[in-house]
Amino acid sequence: MKSAQLINGNLQITDIEQPSLDSRKGAIVKILGCGLCGSDIVKYRQHYSNTNINIGHEIVGVIIDINSDTNFKIGDKIVSSHHIPCFECVYCKNENYSMCKHFRETNIFPGGFSEYTYLSEEHLKNVACLVPDELTDEEASYYEPLGCCVRAVKRGLKTLGLKPEIVSNQNNLPQYERKVLVIGLGTIGLIMAQALKAYGVNVYACDLIEDRIQLAKNLDLNSFNSKNLDESLVYIKRETENIGFDAVYMTSGSDKALNLCLKSVRDGGTILVFSSIPTTDGYLNNDIYYRELTVLGSYSPSPIDLKDSMELLKSGKVRVKKLSVKYKLNDLKNAIDDTINNRIMKAYIVTEV
Repeated sequence: MKSAQLINGNLQITDIEQPSLDSRKGAIVKILGCGLCGSDIVKYRQHYSNTNINIGHEIVGVIIDINSDTNFKIGDKIVSSHHIPCFECVYCKNENYSMCKHFRETNIFPGGFSEYTYLSEEHLKNVACLVPDELTDEEASYYEPLGCCVRAVKRGLKTLGLKPEIVSNQNNLPQYERKVLVIGLGTIGLIMAQALKAYGVNVYACDLIEDRIQLAKNLDLNSFNSKNLDESLVYIKRETENIGFDAVYMTSGSDKALNLCLKSVRDGGTILVFSSIPTTDGYLNNDIYYRELTVLGSYSPSPIDLKDSMELLKSGKVRVKKLSVKYKLNDLKNAIDDTINNRIMKAYIVTEV
């Protein structure tokens, strides 16, 4: 079967043996498609060497063979995350699931940019989910990345004294007075902003690219162009009664956005970091100290975050339709290049070659 791998730093579509159960617990899944994650691009750009790396984890597929104590069966269309916490270590007991050693060691093999993959019994029991009829394959592929955002939403809102729960109001109005800014309107920024709105806060969002700002507005998000810092700060002060945002979610991968972030957050507010940047720049100690800022990161989801993610997708509270562009497996490199160069928002790789 065909599988994409990074071999000594080079992306290659190779022929490898199709996985089989061989009396193991778990399932063999025929992959229908897999979303291209920013972490896949990081691995590609950093040219990992002296090793072979399977890539891709935002999978949608159909079970073709199974040996499991779960209720899944042959023919089920499912999505699954790739990492699983142990629920027993000091990290898990403190809800730092993505720091768990077992979480980091578990994965799907081969990676999601393959024609088939093996899911363990642990995956089936903890992080796999049936795809509801309401969702297309491309929409369902946001299960794991939206789960990451859900975790970030919960972590940030807790610092504001809020109990993070999906609100059930039908009038599309904020339930809480807290105002939150999302910096960066790539796909993560767009789904982060929608998730924050679903959890009841008043959400604003900004970017430098006008098409993305318009897309956010089409998703009913208060959005503005932050290219001019002075004009942006005037707008922010007007919208926040000259105080600043209660929290700022950093989904931009640009180090230049750090300045806007610090100038946008109110004294005593929260900065939630959900991106890596190409430099070692960061938030200055004295800014954090004298302004009593809370700066925290958020990385990957727990199983409960994934369940909430699917609820948000199924209910339409987070809309992802037409955010992704389809590419065939043989065109994976083009998909990566198009994403890097902002020609597309996000790629969805189908297993056709």
